[in-house]
Amino acid sequence: MVGSGVPVDPLPGPEPDHNLVSLAAEAAAGDRAAFTDLVQATQRDVMRFLGSIAPWREVEDLTQETFLRAFRALPAFAGRSTVRTWLFAIAKRVAVDAVRHAASRPRLIAVPDWRSVAEGGSVRFEEEHALHDLVAGLSAERREAFVITQVVGLSYAEAAEICGCPIGTIRSRVARAREDLVTAMQEARLGHRDVI
Repeated sequence: MVGSGVPVDPLPGPEPDHNLVSLAAEAAAGDRAAFTDLVQATQRDVMRFLGSIAPWREVEDLTQETFLRAFRALPAFAGRSTVRTWLFAIAKRVAVDAVRHAASRPRLIAVPDWRSVAEGGSVRFEEEHALHDLVAGLSAERREAFVITQVVGLSYAEAAEICGCPIGTIRSRVARAREDLVTAMQEARLGHRDVI
């Protein structure tokens, strides 16, 4: 669900790239309905990607900014990469800009409403939160490569283009991310047994 502050469920399958290229071309020619269709076809993937590199409470705003920038940049989209790769590159820049902007402003400390979370939480929410915490514990480079390839489902070549590094580096980061996640899960289980 958009705006709920929790990860969105995966779609049955992503929109084929040739359809997205057609929508992008039509949107670049001024067809607003095509742009709306493009957003609807890619929004969950963009949100999932942003959720891996930014706090969930910011994902909706960052997603909106990503599509605003994409709309302005549509005339320059030349199709040298897939539409998703292009959108993820924009989303990454939006997230970096948000971090820079936040670092330049004074911060307020928020007191979490732990009672409502504890009373209304479900097992699925707890599992998703635990998984999100494990992935969030990865280094930024490993987390980005892992989410782009394993969660969003882009190829290693597309991930390399988004991250600006060789394919071999992406493969290495994903392999190390998997190792880190397995280790973290084993440590979490051991820690859980000690408590029980």
